[in-house]
Amino acid sequence: MTASPLVVSPEVAGALAAGRPVVALETTIVSHGMPWPDNLETALAVEETVRTAGAVPAAIAVIEGAVRVGLDGAALEQLARADDVLKLSSADLAYGLMSGRMGATTVAATMIAANRAGIRVFATGGIGGVHRGAETSFDVSADLTELARTDVVVVAAGAKALLDLPKTLEYLETHGVPVVCYRHDEFPAFWSRQSGLPAPIRLDTAGEIARFAAARAQLGLGGGVLVANPIPAGDEIAAAEMNPVIDAAIAEAGRARVTGKAVTPFLLDAILRLTGGRSLTANIALVKNNARLTAEIAAAMVAG
Repeated sequence: MTASPLVVSPEVAGALAAGRPVVALETTIVSHGMPWPDNLETALAVEETVRTAGAVPAAIAVIEGAVRVGLDGAALEQLARADDVLKLSSADLAYGLMSGRMGATTVAATMIAANRAGIRVFATGGIGGVHRGAETSFDVSADLTELARTDVVVVAAGAKALLDLPKTLEYLETHGVPVVCYRHDEFPAFWSRQSGLPAPIRLDTAGEIARFAAARAQLGLGGGVLVANPIPAGDEIAAAEMNPVIDAAIAEAGRARVTGKAVTPFLLDAILRLTGGRSLTANIALVKNNARLTAEIAAAMVAG
């Protein structure tokens, strides 16, 4: 392992040094979230969306014993094609380094790396959260813990709708994580714009979100901010249609006795099959939408 486990690409390092906007991007969506070749095409499209909006993309992964911040096309393709990529969260990020294996970063691990690199904003699809049945399984994503302690603004289309959304919001509130809904009065449900849960805070511009983050810093408040950005109306799958599909996928996972980190990829694959591919189309649309907003927030932050 190198003296410093963090290796920042020249482009990202130059942008940070010059005070230009930079957007962190996770890579689990590339390695575990989408099938080939949609995963690579989406990763490249998201990076282009960030660039078009005036920011520098910084995809993050563990490669050859280092946390790489800013990946080129070859590294992204390697992640997209490989079938033995580690899925790294906060608990096993260090294992990914010492093992020498390739690892993709979850929301939690990406927040850690982004914060260490000095990147203040991060775009993803949906965060992890409290799993259904957590009152007996105690299955709560480390994404929530990281949001409570790591100072990064995370833009997502809410939490993944296959989770227990009311409990996820309760957990975030208990741990002091503000949830800001962008131009929307409800907390979005990933593939769907409506969850039936009211927005804890509503803000309508990237500038307002940047000022909100600055106000938290002035108060000395630690931890991150979750910005919930609803999927565009024309791309959503309505909750009334999506909820029975999610229930069926969860029932499949139960029958197959899937547990731990394998649960979410299993459910996403099942939902992809049950929706005839529509869930993937919606996922791509919401990730690009989140990347665009995150770049705008990054620009507003550096503009002061």
